[in-house]
Amino acid sequence: MLRISVHLAFAIALVAALPARAAWADDSQIARGKYLVTLGGCNDCHTPGYFLGKPDMSRFLGGSDVGFEIPGQGVFVGPNITPDKKTGIGSWTREQIVKAMQGGERPDGRILAPIMPWHAFATFTAKDAMAIAVFLQSLNPVSNQTPGPFKPGEKVSTFMFRILPPGETVAAAAK
Repeated sequence: MLRISVHLAFAIALVAALPARAAWADDSQIARGKYLVTLGGCNDCHTPGYFLGKPDMSRFLGGSDVGFEIPGQGVFVGPNITPDKKTGIGSWTREQIVKAMQGGERPDGRILAPIMPWHAFATFTAKDAMAIAVFLQSLNPVSNQTPGPFKPGEKVSTFMFRILPPGETVAAAAK
């Protein structure tokens, strides 16, 4: 009877330790994802205030307040990539985040703007791409709806960077 009790206690201890092991693996993935997000400069295009010299770290990765104008395509603002369900990527699965990051396609089928460096991110290993998705899902949700995208000719409601081909002229300042 004692032998069965010892085996049973050992089995219970193993089962009880499984969630802790899974949490440890997620902590490791989260740390790796944070490292890669930092190294990849995701903060630059996805945190309000970054391009204006005053990043709002209380809304880290909550969406930019500056867009990029790409000739013939429009103006694109770095969206909220926190797990907010209404204004961010909170309803996306990890696999959908990886597909957008590495394949340039959102869950709704829309292709990401060319300013998003998904071609470079396509070279991440599957493990690293998943670590980024896990990290993004671990963030506190930020409620922040970014404007746009804006089609060519539409009025823009945010600051923007212009990307001009060689030989183009700088836009005249509004009077």
